[in-house]
Amino acid sequence: MDMKSFSGHSHVSAFEKPPVAFPNLGEILVSTGRLSADAVARVTARQRERGIPFGAAAIELGLVTQADVHAALSRQFDYPVLSAGDQGADPELVAAFEPTSPRVEALRKLRSQLVLRRMANPLLRTVAIVGPVRGEGRSWLAANLAVVFSQLGERTLLVDGDLRNPRQQTLFRLPPAGGLASRLAERGDKGGAIQPHSRFDHLSVLQAGIVPPNPQELLARPAFGAQIAVARETFEMTLVDTPADEVGADAQLVAATCGSAIIVARRHASAHKRVAALSAGLRDAGVVVIGGVLLDF
Repeated sequence: MDMKSFSGHSHVSAFEKPPVAFPNLGEILVSTGRLSADAVARVTARQRERGIPFGAAAIELGLVTQADVHAALSRQFDYPVLSAGDQGADPELVAAFEPTSPRVEALRKLRSQLVLRRMANPLLRTVAIVGPVRGEGRSWLAANLAVVFSQLGERTLLVDGDLRNPRQQTLFRLPPAGGLASRLAERGDKGGAIQPHSRFDHLSVLQAGIVPPNPQELLARPAFGAQIAVARETFEMTLVDTPADEVGADAQLVAATCGSAIIVARRHASAHKRVAALSAGLRDAGVVVIGGVLLDF
């Protein structure tokens, strides 16, 4: 299998990469259409007159909003966030739309725990997100956790392994083309290279694609294991969304292939016995259960 066709990332040594210039805030505001090129001179003049930052001068002149400047600063520091109303992703991606919210701080804490554990066990680079029943928030957690890993600057891959009720295509507003199901059915990479998402430079998303009639059989094929193996070598973190355990053995198949899993439960909704049974089943299959996440929504 060709790693380049799978990942979309070239294997050029870091020493061969040309230096990247630190982008100018004004250039970013102009390139994103938030500030006209003709207005830059006015902002620069106000900046010098008042001795204030460029962004503050642009706000003072009423040419941009605080949100515009915040979004531009995020791009300047390679920290992808989205402004309210951005149609490139669903608002459920709170890690992109609400980066300072308590929910996102909790996601960062989870990310830190995963990074620390991965340092001790490099195999924890491929993690399945599993849960006992539908509606517990697996897809939400997988998507937002993928965003916060990409915000860390890590090459991140999100795979929608829920071939029954996929959601990542909707969350990331992806065109209905290609996908994991097609790759597994064709036993190859005919779907082409997986490119970074248009809104997140370090995040690639492999959507589920067309819902197939044989999801469990496709996930049990060696081709899925081969895809995950290449992802482990190509990306710094790979997260795989899964269907609920109650609908079949799909989630356990995916977790066994990934080698590790996070169990998602929902407060006042998930039955303790179901969570315990899923955890025991995963461990019996040799899966490293990294831990559990209790969502409250």
